[in-house]
Amino acid sequence: MAIKKSDPDEIYFLAGQSSVGLSFEEPAETIQSIVIGTLNVLEACRFHTKAVRVYHAGSSECFGDTRGERASESTPFSPRSPYAVAKGSAHWLVNNYREAYGLFVCTGILFNHESPLRPARFVTQKIISSARRIANGAQEKLRLGRLDISRDWGWAPEYVDAMWRMLQLDRPEDFVIATGVTITLADFIGCAFREFGLSWEDHVIQDESLFRPTDIVSHSADPSRARDALSWSATTKGLDVVTRLVRESQSAPT
Repeated sequence: MAIKKSDPDEIYFLAGQSSVGLSFEEPAETIQSIVIGTLNVLEACRFHTKAVRVYHAGSSECFGDTRGERASESTPFSPRSPYAVAKGSAHWLVNNYREAYGLFVCTGILFNHESPLRPARFVTQKIISSARRIANGAQEKLRLGRLDISRDWGWAPEYVDAMWRMLQLDRPEDFVIATGVTITLADFIGCAFREFGLSWEDHVIQDESLFRPTDIVSHSADPSRARDALSWSATTKGLDVVTRLVRESQSAPT
């Protein structure tokens, strides 16, 4: 009904449960919101009277642990969480509808993308919020799970530009969207605390009770296809993402 009433030219479908950690606690809700939500949008577009271009939010979590290899669009999926299983299922639904019904649907396989809008339950926001409180005098310890994991963290507003560029193509394709730079969570923590004039080792505790049932240790990306086909590449990379998040938090109300 919403698509029929609004009669859009483009749809950016970003809805669904978005926390990997929460997906272990609520697998049914995660799979239903992501897979059935995607199916509903695809079906509505299939029967809509006008052709609509759709961006579908995929996830790098579908690749699982890349073990130091740089994942590209041709890298097989190996999901390691209910969230990743759901995103993988939605990815193949999109491909099926594109092939079977000729829908213009693109999947952006986005690696971690950050902004100050992240909810507090996400580790990046948890780190920066805790460092900020400690710098302001709070007597607390930050407890986290594995600190040796590595991720490709980028700046979310730049990734939105990549989403738009996908829908301007002559034909729909899927793209890995990432910076190509991988850092460890310990690197991220260290940079965040330094920005507040703190040494992270004095304030952070690795708590094994917070380890996930399965976790991705290494996550690296090859975004070269987006560079070549979309003329897009990330400009905020690695520790620059951390610095930008901290400075945004410092300008926010306490």
